[in-house]
Amino acid sequence: MVKKRILVVDDEINIIKFLRANLEEKGYEVLTAMDGAAALQVFEKEVPDLVLLDIMMPKLDGFEVCRRLREWTHTPIIMLSARANEGDKVKCLDIGADDYITKPFGAAEMLARVNATLRRSEMSNTPPSGPSFVCGDLTVNFSGRQVTVAGKEIKLTPTEFNLLQEFVLNVGKVLTHTYLLNKVWGPEYRDETEYLHVFARRLRMKLERDPAEPKLITTVPGVGYQFQNAC
Repeated sequence: MVKKRILVVDDEINIIKFLRANLEEKGYEVLTAMDGAAALQVFEKEVPDLVLLDIMMPKLDGFEVCRRLREWTHTPIIMLSARANEGDKVKCLDIGADDYITKPFGAAEMLARVNATLRRSEMSNTPPSGPSFVCGDLTVNFSGRQVTVAGKEIKLTPTEFNLLQEFVLNVGKVLTHTYLLNKVWGPEYRDETEYLHVFARRLRMKLERDPAEPKLITTVPGVGYQFQNAC
């Protein structure tokens, strides 16, 4: 079995040693970089399966590294930060990160997040109802995990696609926050409602004609979301 490769990016050598030891113990291959510029070079050369990326680093900070990676890859990114500010967490998710861990953190939490993020990136189940979903200009190809709007391909991250798939497989139904978080992210994320809000907003930005007045993905206040049966 081929080992999953994880790129650890942090300017603190003790953090790198801690992450490497615990990840290797669980069978992962670990690559490392100690600044943002080096991280981009290692990523381009080695193409890892996941990135653990610190925010505060020399040369290029984690925000900029995440932005640049998202220009050409959907590889999962977990941000690391000593700041517990909710604004930082939302900013990370908005620019394309898949998860956010606040320092200090334990090995168990880190490994659970890594496993859950990799699990989401590997989801590729084809629903029994057919290979595609079509609604107006929107086409979702489940087997190919491709999305088009008016014939133009829309690039989605694995988590964005998984959330959209859950919406369209339950078209017309009200899906609660708890249901979506458990189904798409896993039970470890049942309280992370800001994740759901950010990813729903990102889907609207990519799919809706007017994201400020969504017609496809609508909010049910205090409950969850509903994908409208407007086809």
